[in-house]
Amino acid sequence: MKIAVTSASGHLGASIVKHLSNLIGKENVIAIARTVEKAKHLGVEVRKGDYNNRAEFDAALQGIDTVLLVSGMDEPQKRIEQHRNVIEAAISAGVKKIVYTSIVGAEENNAFSPIVQTNRQTERDVQESGLSWVIGRNGIYIEPDLEYIDTYKKDGEIRNCAGDGKCTYTSRQELGYAYAKMLVEDQHNGQIYNLVGNGITQAQLAADINTVFGTDLVYNSVFVADYATERKSELGDFMGTVIAGIYEGIRMGANDVPSDYEKAAGRPHISALEMMTNFKNRE
Repeated sequence: MKIAVTSASGHLGASIVKHLSNLIGKENVIAIARTVEKAKHLGVEVRKGDYNNRAEFDAALQGIDTVLLVSGMDEPQKRIEQHRNVIEAAISAGVKKIVYTSIVGAEENNAFSPIVQTNRQTERDVQESGLSWVIGRNGIYIEPDLEYIDTYKKDGEIRNCAGDGKCTYTSRQELGYAYAKMLVEDQHNGQIYNLVGNGITQAQLAADINTVFGTDLVYNSVFVADYATERKSELGDFMGTVIAGIYEGIRMGANDVPSDYEKAAGRPHISALEMMTNFKNRE
């Protein structure tokens, strides 16, 4: 069995390649990356594949039994066609199974919803492809908060518009393990899984960071409109709107969903404290 992982030079793709290599051997794993050199460190065969280039995927998916499609990072409307390039190339190349990394979130009523909608469209495209399929809906990664700790320490706070909403954080390592199992094990075919951990508030996030990293952070909630203005000023309109929309979704409960992680991975999802400790130990 040959399994290909797209966007393999990214953090999530690389984690999936690593866990998959442990399960089936590096000789059976193909990494696909827009820039081949950036995935060479993974120690597997690397093929070139840009989501905007259907012909590259026609070549990259030759001889592949199963493909993992990592959701693209472009603007919402571009993503649908980019993902279709991969799906159509998979069909043409005789791939038997496709696994897609979608996301948890509200399809309406916040600024992150357009991105959720594009992911749902790709979910439909995958389901209608005629291939065997599995869809994972990823929770929010905990790593960006941990990578931002120096700024949090400087400010003395975690500040956003999530209020008391709960967020079911996950990590790229936890997701990599689950997707490797979903790729290899046929009992997952035809399933949609929420790949999330246990829900915690932002106040609990701050408390857990204090426990693991010895910080003294507090959580301060601000109005959605004020936070959106702050993020746009710092990150630009597109990314600022996306980030504010994510926290608005948390405030609304869009990320407090039941977890299917154990069904997908065969073991429970680890806690936020454990994810933080693992992150700290890898630094």
